[in-house]
Amino acid sequence: MAESLSIAGMDATDDAFLGGQLRLRQPASGHRAGHDAILLAAATSAQPGDRVVDFGAGVGTAGLALAWCVKGVALTLLEIDPQLAQLARGNAAANHIDANVISMDIASPADVFAAAGLPPDSVDVVLMNPPFNDAIRHRASPDKAREVAHVATSATLDNWTHAARRLLRSGGALTLIWRGDGLGEVLAALEKGFGSLKVLPVHGDPAKPAIRIIVRAVKGGRAPAAIYPGINLRDETGAPDPYIQQVLSGQAVLSF
Repeated sequence: MAESLSIAGMDATDDAFLGGQLRLRQPASGHRAGHDAILLAAATSAQPGDRVVDFGAGVGTAGLALAWCVKGVALTLLEIDPQLAQLARGNAAANHIDANVISMDIASPADVFAAAGLPPDSVDVVLMNPPFNDAIRHRASPDKAREVAHVATSATLDNWTHAARRLLRSGGALTLIWRGDGLGEVLAALEKGFGSLKVLPVHGDPAKPAIRIIVRAVKGGRAPAAIYPGINLRDETGAPDPYIQQVLSGQAVLSF
């Protein structure tokens, strides 16, 4: 259950994730973390000691959920909004997770990344939940923070995957979540430098097209692309899927 509070004049809530194991403060309005971030974390393969970077981390949900489940990763959270970055720092500390939080634009050049301690070819895992709503079809929000968090420009996906490709070591893995009808955009963005793609469709209703896709790609990978059987957030009756409930509570991972 969310608890209302105020941080530096900003209304915020204290919310439970991973079945209450992870508690995060986030803005009461605007962009708020939900199932997407936890599914992204559950689909990201990491090992203790891996250097992991969460692009567009917001208040840290996906990266902190991954670090909670995989103890011993070296986590960096990148977030363009300074207020959200500050909340992410507080969330990491409150959950006793060691994380380096950096407020910066993912589209920054290589020298800016390097100055922040992120030189090329230095990271094992990147995960990201970029803004993915189509600006043409998505009505702009009067809340600019919400709009930045949700609406993609024509360059968003290319910029983010380019930054991930530069940062990852050879053989490092990128995991991302995107809207279900944007598979072609993702494949095009990953065409240069990535291979061994694995695609997991996410259905809100088992009788309808996927609402999300989760894609894992390997820098320099050579294996053929594979599309895996989709997962369903709800069953045919509309009830929450038991397996997904286990994933959201931190008791299971999304296996490719």
